[in-house]
Amino acid sequence: QVQLVESGGGLVQAGGSLRLSCAASGRTVSGYAMGWFRQAPGKEREFVATISWNGDTTYYADSVKGRFTISRDNAKNTVYLQMNSLKTEDTAVYYCAAKNGYWATPTSGVYNYWGQGTQVTVSS
Repeated sequence: QVQLVESGGGLVQAGGSLRLSCAASGRTVSGYAMGWFRQAPGKEREFVATISWNGDTTYYADSVKGRFTISRDNAKNTVYLQMNSLKTEDTAVYYCAAKNGYWATPTSGVYNYWGQGTQVTVSS
């Protein structure tokens, strides 16, 4: 079993930055692809970013491309999401997820483990 705990969310003004962290425990996630997803009030959960097991491959949703960066530190069993130039439409609960297997994918249904989420609120 893998437990994932997100942190780093909060309230920020539009144009600001936040860095989310996702700490894994239970087992090493060095052999897992990792992803970030988000869910805004009244909306379905959507893909944000994903990274392969070794960090060589990343994919981003078009809405965050060029503003968000996903990275990982396998030695720390942690994945990050650096969010810059935040917009009000980025407001959501952000979830970290782990997928058995090496390869990154934006498909939420194939992720095996999920965190509880961290709230990000961007004010205008």
